[in-house]
Amino acid sequence: MIRLLIADDQDLVRTGFRMIVEGEPDLTVVAEARDGREAVALARQHQPDVILMDIRMPVIDGIQATRDITRDSGGSRVLILTTFDLDEYVFDALRAGASGFLLKDAKADQLVEAIRTVHAGDALLAPTVTRRLVAHFLAQGPQPNNDSRLEVLTDREREILVLIAKGLSNQEIGTALFISEGTVKTHVGRIFNKLDLRDRSQAVIAAYESGLVKAAT
Repeated sequence: MIRLLIADDQDLVRTGFRMIVEGEPDLTVVAEARDGREAVALARQHQPDVILMDIRMPVIDGIQATRDITRDSGGSRVLILTTFDLDEYVFDALRAGASGFLLKDAKADQLVEAIRTVHAGDALLAPTVTRRLVAHFLAQGPQPNNDSRLEVLTDREREILVLIAKGLSNQEIGTALFISEGTVKTHVGRIFNKLDLRDRSQAVIAAYESGLVKAAT
């Protein structure tokens, strides 16, 4: 059972999310928060698997709440839900440790799939968000090829990190490199462990900020 915390300052939004979530046999809501501070407190209390987090909330916004939760609350993963498809929120949320970013106009089945995806340890970004994220890094011009953080990776792991940063799934990476999906998963796990990454969102950021992707393209 995937245990969820819903954090949103609008009662109707929380109710709508709860109805969608509790209509699924493998999902359950353990708590609801009306602001960021309450979200942090309830995350510490209940240790949910996935947190549905609004960005704009009173007291503490969703980005700061995400930062506090991912630092303090063990394995809880945060899925940002917002009406604001703006670069500043995307980058801030991902750097705060969010595992996914989905717009609130997503359909119910997309929300459910997003929850399961994030819980499984994969990153999830709305397609428009992914394009804007990659475009942002590419628009910065040449990145400094400061690979010191990546020196612990093997050549194969670097190759796979590049493909992760380009948005390829494990299956697509396996096809591109002529290796099995299981082998890809093993390499991805090692990359995350070596670089102390939570998920693919952080891997994308690490690849671009280190200059690895720019150097490889």
